[in-house]
Amino acid sequence: MAEPWAILADASRRQILVALAVRPVSVGELADQLPISRPAVSQHFRVLKQTGVVVDVEHGTRRVYHVDPVALTALKDQLDTFWQRTLTGFADSRRVVERRGKGERR
Repeated sequence: MAEPWAILADASRRQILVALAVRPVSVGELADQLPISRPAVSQHFRVLKQTGVVVDVEHGTRRVYHVDPVALTALKDQLDTFWQRTLTGFADSRRVVERRGKGERR
């Protein structure tokens, strides 16, 4: 399975997470709000559940999904780490380019 933050690569999953940030919803409710089919919403929920970012609770004959705040915090931490490494790599590369521009060697 891919890194948990990789779930955000899909636009539909991002839309689902945005909707779940407002309030818990069922597959049917969300399918009515999004331009994708009910089976597609179910499949995205399955992926989100596998990564632990989303959990579901049975309410009668339907399942209601909501974001797991602990998992979302862990996801945020991973993204922050990735972002910091990217910025550090960019800064390191920039320094190398600037030195080369001044005629210095590494």
